[in-house]
Amino acid sequence: MKKLSLTAMIEASFFAAFAIILDFLPSIKLSPSISISAAMIPIFILAFRWGFKVSFIAGLLWGILQIAMGDAWIATPLQAFIEYFVAFACIGFAGLFYRVIQNQLRAGNKKKALSWVVLAVFAGSLARYFWHFIAGVLFFGSYAPEGMSPVLFSFLANGATMLGAAILCSVLAVLIISSAPRLIIKKSDESLQTQKNAS
Repeated sequence: MKKLSLTAMIEASFFAAFAIILDFLPSIKLSPSISISAAMIPIFILAFRWGFKVSFIAGLLWGILQIAMGDAWIATPLQAFIEYFVAFACIGFAGLFYRVIQNQLRAGNKKKALSWVVLAVFAGSLARYFWHFIAGVLFFGSYAPEGMSPVLFSFLANGATMLGAAILCSVLAVLIISSAPRLIIKKSDESLQTQKNAS
């Protein structure tokens, strides 16, 4: 298995720290249990820049930072593990679309690349909130309104949060990448592309 470069690890740490900073900014609160934030956007940018492995690590670091900085809502150790280790790391699933996004950008197919970006953002968001949904059913069923099942309550709360965050992050990702595609294309990749164009 190919080892991660020092640059990749530094960027993973930096983008995880950037995510925690964004997480401290005011979010869109639709209800006490539904809050929409753009804090995942640094992890998505990293996913499109490096792929799954680096964005998985960055998401995991972000979850650990949430706990370390006292911003985590912990009911039990298992709930904390699911929601702050597994769920945050799973944002990295957006990185599975790394190659197709990079290839489309290098080929000059910006519209196709941005379509894949939106799909990747939704995939990473869904992967994350699936685990929040599971934790909601297992640990926060008591917060459900009277007469509502914990499954439905968790599905509605986490589904609305996931959808809102995915839409917001999709819009931001499209705006950022369409205006500055070099942000996700590494310098080594740019050099390679320049050599190919010159030959």
